Amino acid sequence: MAYSVEVKNLTVKFGEFTAVDQVSFNVHAGEIFGFLGANGAGKTTTIRVLCGLLTPTSGNVRVAGLDPAEGLEAVKSRVGYMSQKFTLYTDMTVDENLDFAAALHKIPKELYRRRRKEGMDIIAFKEKTGRLVRELSGGTKQEVSLVASLLHDPDILFLDEPTAGVSPVSRARFWSIIRALSQRDKTVFVTTHYMDEAEYCGRIALMRDGRIVALDSPASLKKSTFPESLFELTARSQGDKRWLEALRKSKAVLSLKPYGMRYHAVISDVGAWRRLVRNGADDFEVRSIQPSLEDVFIRVVEEKK
Repeated sequence: MAYSVEVKNLTVKFGEFTAVDQVSFNVHAGEIFGFLGANGAGKTTTIRVLCGLLTPTSGNVRVAGLDPAEGLEAVKSRVGYMSQKFTLYTDMTVDENLDFAAALHKIPKELYRRRRKEGMDIIAFKEKTGRLVRELSGGTKQEVSLVASLLHDPDILFLDEPTAGVSPVSRARFWSIIRALSQRDKTVFVTTHYMDEAEYCGRIALMRDGRIVALDSPASLKKSTFPESLFELTARSQGDKRWLEALRKSKAVLSLKPYGMRYHAVISDVGAWRRLVRNGADDFEVRSIQPSLEDVFIRVVEEKK
């Protein structure tokens, strides 16, 4: 299978600090590839290298079959990039921003008009293109930014937290657009802090302290991370804190963590667990659940630091 992105032993250092440490992975052509990790894990630094915006300290990288070190302009013509910060000019109109992006890529006028229409159709843009960007909603701004990154028809899209700070409705809509682009054989490389969004990715790489600590499909990550049973505890009223403390001391309970207003318990001995529940769960509703990607993230990225 062809790879859109190939990374081998990538290392990036800033002085004595190692931001990316011997990272290796491949991304299939047409894949939606998720890149997850806490702030400072090395995600953005890796993306900047792949886009040719940063020179690595060591390692080998190929993007769309090209080595950024051998020809940066060729790589830039094959990739589109949206940073986690809004990149359009808010004091310019939608028209002016798109015209400017097209000029940067030296897109011929007729080709620009066609691609612009295709892009605006993809996001189903309903606003007036003469409006200032700052007057648009956060979700619409991000969609226009996506159109700008698609004007030169890149093979690979790098989206660095594209839905940060937008409404849930806008996030869902943005991801429907991402899936549509993938169906058009665009490779989408995306970072996000929203675990529900990561479920849409074909595969996910989890980063911690500059290294990839897990890489697989969402389903396989859940299965490999949680070979044990997982239960959710919901307090019916205030809940008996003494019972929770008893659970934490039990050898049958590997982990008991708050999860919003609930608790998630990882269990090694289901028989012993059921006895614990019968003896003290009057104030809690207890049910068996399947792990979510948030459970995986907490266990792999946060608990194993």
